[in-house]
Amino acid sequence: MLNYNIAVVFPGQGSQSVGMLKEYAEEWEQVSQTFGQASEVLGYDLWDIVSNGPEEKLNQTEITQPAMLAADVSVMRIMSEQCMMKPYALAGHSLGEYAALVGANVLDFQDAIKLVAERGRLMQSAVAEGDGAMAAIIGLSDDQVILGCKEASAEIGKPVEPVNYNSPGQIVIAGATEAVDRAIEMLQAEGAKRALKLPVSVPSHSSLMKPAAEEMKKVLASVEFKTPDIQVIHNVDAKSHDDADSMRDALARQICNPVLWVQTIKIIKEDADAIVECGPGRVLTGLNKRIDKDHQSYALDTPASMQKFLDAQI
Repeated sequence: MLNYNIAVVFPGQGSQSVGMLKEYAEEWEQVSQTFGQASEVLGYDLWDIVSNGPEEKLNQTEITQPAMLAADVSVMRIMSEQCMMKPYALAGHSLGEYAALVGANVLDFQDAIKLVAERGRLMQSAVAEGDGAMAAIIGLSDDQVILGCKEASAEIGKPVEPVNYNSPGQIVIAGATEAVDRAIEMLQAEGAKRALKLPVSVPSHSSLMKPAAEEMKKVLASVEFKTPDIQVIHNVDAKSHDDADSMRDALARQICNPVLWVQTIKIIKEDADAIVECGPGRVLTGLNKRIDKDHQSYALDTPASMQKFLDAQI
């Protein structure tokens, strides 16, 4: 086990659910401690919303983002206490990148909560409700989706773009609602196995988020960034960065540029014996298996799955 490398990845918005981490909270005090720290910053009881809902409130972007960050960090803190191995690399899908930066000791957790709360607010306010949309496209190549989006944008006169390269044959598109609707029609005609509109109103990672990205630059500049003690692979360019300005720039650009998850995992798995998903759900574990079905993956979504991972390292 001395030469056994693990990489840890963190899920983002979309993995939240009412009641998430309930089993962890019953067993580990790190959950209540972490959510308590977040609630102090936010000025409201975040754990109460996570535990009791309603779902509509938890799914509001400005609440979802700090809730997911607190959830990811809670599981990471438990894993760090139980597992003797230090990860060789960290990454997070979209919002999850902030948890990776907390794990690499770049960001103080409470500073990160401030950042993601503001990130959620800026993204929510950048596009009026109903004017933006996202959709998952299954079963087409990257080039087919790119071309379909270009054609839909040209026809409608409003943007729609690929925004999450999640796995081979699974891409999320986002943009103006009319353009997304037209792209869905065109990509279905092209042979997509599924073209499913997602239950969100914020067109994350699309060019419509540029105003939010510009405002986020100012917010990021107000927070201290330290040199990472574990490399973090960033979404926007699938590269690691060491200096504060480069990391701030990557986080700002991430808001209005695609998540390069396939590239990120391909880089990580070159040196990782296993990829461990820290947080609620197992969305990333599923994506990672589709990127490389033979690679060892663990999702630490319950205490039982945590124990399974720990047992495998003995």
